[in-house]
Amino acid sequence: MMQQLPIHFAPLQGYTEAFYRNAHATVFGGIDTYYTPFVRIEKESFRNKDVREIDFANNHVPHLVPQLIAPSAEKAETILSLFIEKGYGEADINLGCPFPLLAKRHNGSGILPYPEEVKTLLGIVVKYPQIRFSVKMRLGWENPEECLAIAPLLNDLPLRQVTMHPRLGKQQYKGDVDLKGFAAFQSVCKHPLIYNGDIKRREDILRIQEQFPMLAGIMIGRGLLANPALALEYKENRTLSADEMRNKLHSMHTSVYSQYAAQLEGGEGQLLNKMKTFWEYLAPEADRKSLKAIHKSGTLQKYNQAVLSFFGQR
Repeated sequence: MMQQLPIHFAPLQGYTEAFYRNAHATVFGGIDTYYTPFVRIEKESFRNKDVREIDFANNHVPHLVPQLIAPSAEKAETILSLFIEKGYGEADINLGCPFPLLAKRHNGSGILPYPEEVKTLLGIVVKYPQIRFSVKMRLGWENPEECLAIAPLLNDLPLRQVTMHPRLGKQQYKGDVDLKGFAAFQSVCKHPLIYNGDIKRREDILRIQEQFPMLAGIMIGRGLLANPALALEYKENRTLSADEMRNKLHSMHTSVYSQYAAQLEGGEGQLLNKMKTFWEYLAPEADRKSLKAIHKSGTLQKYNQAVLSFFGQR
């Protein structure tokens, strides 16, 4: 039997916030490392939300790594100083974000076509030897050769690991993952390598693990939002029963709901919008009618009724 790999929960802006991570770790687990959605500098300062989200007092997961995104070493250093101030000894550098607004300013995967800029940005890895750095990236922005061009640069740095999502930035999440591109990068990457991209079922983890036996881990994002039990099912080598799944989902939803209800001061509408994101990827195979009622609910009362119906029907 294949050795079990560490499972990493990919950060997704607007979805994997502290309340969600905490609830997931408590109810489902199976995750070795959680990551915060990237912290960035906006209008020369941090968003209060980002600062609150990385505070240790607000996080109750076994292992949390904060992620930063920046187009320059100067901005990266400012964000890193916040991480250090908050007591972190690790940081993940985002070279993979595909969102055009950020990418066109050379953030995330938008910096990959510019090896000199990548080199300057990653200078902080050497400058802060007390921090264990990792990098999350894509094959490139425009073409898959871009990652190969910066591989020697990455190999020269004392990185803890590299996570590769084998798509191009300009694809965003469209099209298939490029496993040939991944294999080409793996053949030149000297760091522990983690695979990320289109992992939806336990079988997908096993297939990737078989195809790339030297992997250091698997990172899952949208697949875990759709099935929060995915890592647990892989670790325990079983599929949760419908009842167990329903009970765990109900418990996780209650936890996330009550935490946001206590924090949000923007009234009913704000809580309703926040909770609808919980369902955006969740349970795609579930009863369509129940899910539609949740997404269409215009008041908190209708939302709560739809949620009760969802958990009562499954």
